[in-house]
Amino acid sequence: MAANPVIIVGAGIAGLSAAIALLARGVEVIVLEKESEPGGKMREIDVEGQRIDAGPTVFTMRWVFDQLLANTGKSLDDLITLQKATILARHGWSDGSRFDLHADRQQAIDAIGGFAGAAEARRFRAFLADAADIYRHVGLPFMRAKDTSLAAMAKTTGPAGAMALFRTQPHKSMWDALGKYFKDARLHQLFGRYATYYGSSPFHCPPNLSLVAHVEQEGVWYIKGGMHKLATALTGLIRDLGGSISFRAHVDSISIEKNRTFNVTLSTGKTVTARAVILNSDAAAPAAGLFGGALKSTGAKPAIRSLSAMTFSTLAKVEGFPLHRHTVFFSDDYRAEFEAIFQQSTMPRSPTTYICAQDRNDVDPAPTDRERLFFLINAPANGDTHIYSPAEIERCAEMMQTLLARCGLTLSAPSDAQQVTTPTDFNHLFPATGGALYGQASHGWGSFFARPRPKTKIPGLYLAGGSVHPGSGIPTASLSGQMAADCLMADQGWTSR
Repeated sequence: MAANPVIIVGAGIAGLSAAIALLARGVEVIVLEKESEPGGKMREIDVEGQRIDAGPTVFTMRWVFDQLLANTGKSLDDLITLQKATILARHGWSDGSRFDLHADRQQAIDAIGGFAGAAEARRFRAFLADAADIYRHVGLPFMRAKDTSLAAMAKTTGPAGAMALFRTQPHKSMWDALGKYFKDARLHQLFGRYATYYGSSPFHCPPNLSLVAHVEQEGVWYIKGGMHKLATALTGLIRDLGGSISFRAHVDSISIEKNRTFNVTLSTGKTVTARAVILNSDAAAPAAGLFGGALKSTGAKPAIRSLSAMTFSTLAKVEGFPLHRHTVFFSDDYRAEFEAIFQQSTMPRSPTTYICAQDRNDVDPAPTDRERLFFLINAPANGDTHIYSPAEIERCAEMMQTLLARCGLTLSAPSDAQQVTTPTDFNHLFPATGGALYGQASHGWGSFFARPRPKTKIPGLYLAGGSVHPGSGIPTASLSGQMAADCLMADQGWTSR
């Protein structure tokens, strides 16, 4: 084993996962995180002493974490308490329509029938079958693949994958392909929203991203105490396994010695030597020179930045529309929303609004007083070129509240019981991104093969995170960290002890 440790820069889910994967194999690990808490984009915000999840809010694909923990002596249930959701999300429209998408497949089909008619229910059944097919034969092999070249993937997926891909109508956009299944405009919009899970527009991303429907049908869980508990639990496990993790440890530069060791220098002036480094940052950060000139040859600037967001974390009393844990209120003009963001780089006039009501679930009664709420509206990733003024933020809040009121929801909250995060803020938190929260947008087939892989051109340097293959989201970010660890072990010729 190496004399020098492996240094992981960044304690997002990918960095934490890489650390655990290496520690479980006997590798000495040091994690350096510039913020005061772990989690990266899986963060919490304090509002009047209440902790509110202000990042990812949906937990799926638990097998990824079961895989991660397999050799640690711990299970996921040892670390966190999970409750499986029976309703995936509630949806509302300004015409008064309301629809709950159930986790149970047959309940979901029956609910579609009651909402939009028997023919739509039959087409939904076919949609779910095709989503499962593309997940099993294309999506899952792709997520697990270290070589994502077109030739390698064709060999991996084989004829079954090719057939599944063909059935998705790959020459079409997701929006156009969904027209095969849904004639009801509301359902078309509901399932088109899955594109935003990848920070993309349904009018430009490929249809295979509909596999999210199958992923959610396999299980969505609530984490007791909030999503951030996962990050803190993984941090505790790292320490239990003998790893070191330091917070407020800002990495100023990384240099490479002739013997291929790395000197990692902190803003305090302290330097740590490492045999290998895993960067859990945006893939564009090293190329932008944020770690010094030695790493500028690696990483990549995305061809098209993904969505950013404007978020509001607040304590408010809710009246009218009965919120669920996850509730989505749809814009009346979905196409105009994405044209504003991706073509005009402006905030949409009537933004689709997602609300996570953190104090609600499938079992406990709804709060009767102020409750913890997280609002998210899609935004352009222009946080490095545009500063969102208080007046602009207020306009966005007013447009959001107008839509909510039309859908039957009213809010009562003191103005000081709220914290706002704009694309400018996200760019500050995650530099070199412009506030893009998902790396590059998945627009066009080439985007899947264009994401950076964990292994870089620099021996001993690896990338991990949502901007790296296999992509954004909690489980896929974890997979990228696990892949980085696997590549490092193989390249160094290390074996588990």
